[in-house]
Amino acid sequence: MINLTSFVAYHARVTPEREAVIYDGRRITYAELLDRAERLAGVLQSRGVGEGDVVAVLMKNSAAFLALALASSHAGAVFLPINFRLSAEEVAYIVENSGARLLFVDAELEHNAGGPADVIVLDRAAQADPRALARGAARAAVVRRASGDLFRLMYTSGTTDRPKGVMHTYENFYWKSSDHILCLGLGAHTRLLVVGPMYHVGAFDLPGLAVLWLGGTLCIMRDFVPEAVLAAIDAERLDGAWLAPVMTSALLACPERERHDVSSLKWVVGGGERTPEARIRTFSAYFTRARYIDAYGLTETCGGDTFMEAGYEISKIGSTGRALAHVEIAIRDEAGAQVPAGEPGEICVRGPKVTKGYWRDPEKTAASFFGDWFRTGDVGYLDAEGFLFLTDRKKDIIISGGENIASSEVERVIYELPMVREAAVVGVPDERWGERPIAVVVLLEGGQLDLETLIAHCRARLAAFKVPKALVLREQLPRNPSGKVLKRVLRDELVSGFKAA
Repeated sequence: MINLTSFVAYHARVTPEREAVIYDGRRITYAELLDRAERLAGVLQSRGVGEGDVVAVLMKNSAAFLALALASSHAGAVFLPINFRLSAEEVAYIVENSGARLLFVDAELEHNAGGPADVIVLDRAAQADPRALARGAARAAVVRRASGDLFRLMYTSGTTDRPKGVMHTYENFYWKSSDHILCLGLGAHTRLLVVGPMYHVGAFDLPGLAVLWLGGTLCIMRDFVPEAVLAAIDAERLDGAWLAPVMTSALLACPERERHDVSSLKWVVGGGERTPEARIRTFSAYFTRARYIDAYGLTETCGGDTFMEAGYEISKIGSTGRALAHVEIAIRDEAGAQVPAGEPGEICVRGPKVTKGYWRDPEKTAASFFGDWFRTGDVGYLDAEGFLFLTDRKKDIIISGGENIASSEVERVIYELPMVREAAVVGVPDERWGERPIAVVVLLEGGQLDLETLIAHCRARLAAFKVPKALVLREQLPRNPSGKVLKRVLRDELVSGFKAA
């Protein structure tokens, strides 16, 4: 039977008292986790949710987030986690575009809930134990799903002015999990730190719920607080984690880091950028028994397509590793032809964990594939031994603190300002965040714009992490002969000291 609760039910039967989840000082056994999923699935069905309907959550990390993901699957529904950092306008678009029937939202995020879905608010007590929502609801019987059925939608920033809904099937998720189990050596012993946001493939998938397949334990933390994370590793003897690069840097800079025993940690999956050698060495000096695993992946592939293999961290510095067992990586030119080792081109991915496309958008889906090869929009090369090196992004994406920012989405908002004639948003290197977005603007004659006005305008329409951190005013934007803005030129000028407001 294919369903996300099938493996939870197995462990609930065989080792019911085994610890599945730790959250907010509470310990949840496999038997209790299954009970929560079944009861919440009953709630969904009582609210009219049927097979294939979309259930959305606008929530921070919690035990309830996990239970709702399992419950949605148990009821045959499609789970839609929404980035809680988005604005109300952005949330409303995703809810409407997805056709979500229900939206579960944390009480502190209720002001950002939007769209036509029915809203169910979770207070702090329900975030820790959502069974309060299930009073009077019968336990639901599991709805069996097929390998090609959707289990999740995830909206990702793209090169258009609106995010795209990535479709994940059970086949995608099961093959992803099997590859990560094999590569990371997961087992019933695994005690995984989950502190990245669970709406993100990093926290949910890398390896995320795959740990529950094997009877392991998830230690879920609601917020990222460096000392609290180190204390949790110490107290719970956690042995694995996915961390965005900004999180790793914060842990290594934590003033209280020497107070905690972190010797239980065996590995951290990072990536999303080319990790400097100095950071790898600093990581190894503190987490003395852990390996930092550079990785490469996308929302469209459930994350984690390449992992750096043990022993190559320094000799292959700058690489994100080699493809996993059921993943193929190829470098192709504009026409789709494969290029030789060492030559740069577009990184393309093929395998059973790759999405079948974008929700209700056949045109974008068709444009994203060379046959059965998914076009990532990233530029890189494979060396003679198959190690992947990233060199650039074809897609107009800025990665800040592990979050994707579509430049065109921010530009669309800037163009709403009446004094703006042209606008371009680019990312420049930032030691803490990886990159930070900067707006380069050409004003209409007589127009005036300052950074404070720009920020206020963007914050009312965009998530805070997408708001430009600086403003550059220019008389014109650099363009190629066909009129396309040369953002590489803008980035180079900004990095070399072009003055920002």
